Amino acid sequence: MSVQAFRLVCASGKEHLPAGIQIECLECSGHDLYIGTSDGCIHHLLLVEENVSESAALPVAQQSDYSNTSFTTTRQAQKQLGLKKPVCELRAASALGRLLVLCDSTISLLCSDSLEPVPGTKIRGVVSFTLNENPVSGDPFSVEVCLISSKRRTVQIFSVGQERVQMVREVTTPEQAYALAADGQYLCLALSSRYVTLNYNTGHCQDLFPYPSEQKRPIIKRISRQEFLLAGPGGLGMFATVAGISQRAPVRWSENVIGAAVSFPYVLALDEEFITVHSMLDQQQKQSIPFKEGVILQDFEGRVVVATANGLFILIPLPLEKQIQDLLSNQRVEEALVLAKGARRIIPKEKFQVMYRRILQQAGFIQFAQLQFLEAKESFRTSHLDIRELISLYPLLLPSSSGFIRAHPPLHEYADLNQLTRGDQEKVAKCKSFLMSYLSEIRSTEVANGYQQDVDTALLKLYAEADHESLLDLLVSDNSCEVADSAAWLKKHKKYFALGLLYHYNKQDATALEIWVRIVNGELEDNTRPDLFEYVVDFLTFSKDQQLVWQYVDWVLQKSEQTGVQIFTKRPLDEQLQNGFSPDKIVNHLCKYRKALLIYLEHLVMDKMIQKEKYHTHLAVLYLEEILRLKSLHTLDQEELEDLQQRFQNLLRQSDLYRVLLLIDKIKGTDLHIERAILHGKLEEHDQALNILVHHLKDFTAAESYCVWNSQGRDAPYRKRLFQLLLSSYLSQDTPDNTLTVAAVDLLNNHPTEFDAASVLNLLPENWSVQLLSPFLAGAMREHVHALRMSQVAVGLARAENAIYKKEKLNLREKPFILSEKKFCHVCRKPFQEPVFARQPSGHIVHTHCASNQHVNSSMDHMPKPSKQT
Repeated sequence: MSVQAFRLVCASGKEHLPAGIQIECLECSGHDLYIGTSDGCIHHLLLVEENVSESAALPVAQQSDYSNTSFTTTRQAQKQLGLKKPVCELRAASALGRLLVLCDSTISLLCSDSLEPVPGTKIRGVVSFTLNENPVSGDPFSVEVCLISSKRRTVQIFSVGQERVQMVREVTTPEQAYALAADGQYLCLALSSRYVTLNYNTGHCQDLFPYPSEQKRPIIKRISRQEFLLAGPGGLGMFATVAGISQRAPVRWSENVIGAAVSFPYVLALDEEFITVHSMLDQQQKQSIPFKEGVILQDFEGRVVVATANGLFILIPLPLEKQIQDLLSNQRVEEALVLAKGARRIIPKEKFQVMYRRILQQAGFIQFAQLQFLEAKESFRTSHLDIRELISLYPLLLPSSSGFIRAHPPLHEYADLNQLTRGDQEKVAKCKSFLMSYLSEIRSTEVANGYQQDVDTALLKLYAEADHESLLDLLVSDNSCEVADSAAWLKKHKKYFALGLLYHYNKQDATALEIWVRIVNGELEDNTRPDLFEYVVDFLTFSKDQQLVWQYVDWVLQKSEQTGVQIFTKRPLDEQLQNGFSPDKIVNHLCKYRKALLIYLEHLVMDKMIQKEKYHTHLAVLYLEEILRLKSLHTLDQEELEDLQQRFQNLLRQSDLYRVLLLIDKIKGTDLHIERAILHGKLEEHDQALNILVHHLKDFTAAESYCVWNSQGRDAPYRKRLFQLLLSSYLSQDTPDNTLTVAAVDLLNNHPTEFDAASVLNLLPENWSVQLLSPFLAGAMREHVHALRMSQVAVGLARAENAIYKKEKLNLREKPFILSEKKFCHVCRKPFQEPVFARQPSGHIVHTHCASNQHVNSSMDHMPKPSKQT
């Protein structure tokens, strides 16, 4: 079977009984053992328990496995009842010092020590009786006896004291009863063919189930409050409550059960050959003890006694802790946990919690060894396992500084993971994967509280070994990895980028950068980040260590000027000033990196909008020099040149801070005509600028754009003057030029509102037809009419507004001027002075204190005009 729950020892042999006499019934109260025999005699024996260790030299932790408990009996008294009939039942009332004896259908009350009868305390006509272990009365000086009457179908309840017997209730049963058990006001009865429960207060009878009375005698045992154990049909031990339901599954007995006993959490049954032990927790058979010729099996206050016709034996329960450990040793985890939970009822709370936590931890390691990871994780969590116990199974995972020592006695029998898996690499991989998952779950919970360094270091090592993507997530988040141990492990597995992150988290940025630079230079091999160079640039961008940034800025710029300059362009300008990265210092440093300098100056001028002449001029000169350099190359990149020229032109147009004359001097002699035209425009030399665009470049679109951007933000006359100059430039040639004529016509027709029509008509050649200029003329007339009408609308609105104002003024004058006895002015809300009123030269009546006030003089027109009534 799965567990050894009881050990059978002999308590008394044949020497205490005369030859030919058989044991009929038993009762045990403390150390007092009473035997009722077939000859009507009662024997009182003293039961003595002795503990003898067969291996005292063994460690204390192991002695319990080899300890033997023995019982001896000594005769105390013997009483012949005077009848040659067998004693049927014995019940001890230890609180009263009395023994109740059923013999020849009569209950007698005896002194439990001397076995002398108590006069006047007999109850006759009794089939069977029992003591109510949960009496209703609660009288400490009496016991409640429930008995089956043989004369009529009734159950009688007696109150039995030391010197008296008194019937307190009689209740009728549906049939004649043959066996009973009592709990409070409930009786469980075995009738002729069925079991019932009976409430003797209300008389309510609840049928349970039938039983074959002709094949076996009924068995009824009270096992807990309002719950009974019954011998049912088909060899089943049935659990039933007073409500007629079963809260537990039945246990499987043999067909010929003689007796039953309860010793929590077990139910024992006696048949002709065996004593079987079943668990009340999972209803499974746990033990089978060979035992022949047994006639009685009964439990007394937690002690189980079994008897043959002339011998007594004790079933000694083994400690639950040992039973559980035996189950765990046999890797029967579920049974061990069920038994441990059931032990809660009989073990003090604090002791149980400690015991159950350790059992759960042991169970977790067994489940872990069986690769039942979900179950193991739940066991570890519930038992609050010191996570280092699990980590210590994995070689080298605990940090070298950890002073952890495994629990004693040990929770498992494994030295390390290799012994547990027996070298099976597939199992090793599964176990490591489980530990990774479990540690990542608990690292931020209370389970890891106090062991954060051990957990994080172990997790880092597992991630590095498995090349797991979460390694970087661990290092960039809050962690407690031990630096020296972790660094050595990362170097071992060539995780150099992660090593840099470890140093960075621990405020060793210089060491981290040194490692990353070596990776970029190819000195160390690590493909974790293909964009490591860009990562280093970002790192330096947001670093506040000025010395560290200047140490590596040249290395970065030599790798890539365009990327490296982001160290300065992405850094907030206010932070640059605070941390010693002034623009002047940066510009001076970038002088040898022309491309980076150009990008940085663009950042200052275009993005940050810094209004300093030297930056604008420097940027413009750099643009010019770079354009001239590109033009001088044999392999010209036309797209790059056009982009650079466009940026140069945008700067020249948008900025007003650069030195125009300097740039004009530098641009002379080049073919940068558009740029020169823009510079002349900045000097208000529009004639020269338009001359370059029209007559040198023949770029009429650029000429129109020049007029547009130069007149932005200016008044209409200035804009018209620019377009008039452009038109004059088109028409200034002495020799007719068809392209200029077409450009002039297009300019007029496309921008009719930008010209003064009368001035234009004076400039136009006489041979131009009206049809040619019809769009211009129509647009000019439309603009003229629109302006005229808008002026008329504005005049009309002004007149309407003036009329509304006059009407409001008249309305104010028509309201009456009211005099009242109130002592304050209705206009300024100030109190009156004496005399109250005075008349102004204008004829208005005002109060004296207001005569010199500003509101009287300034607001007189708004004062209400006195009515005739006032």
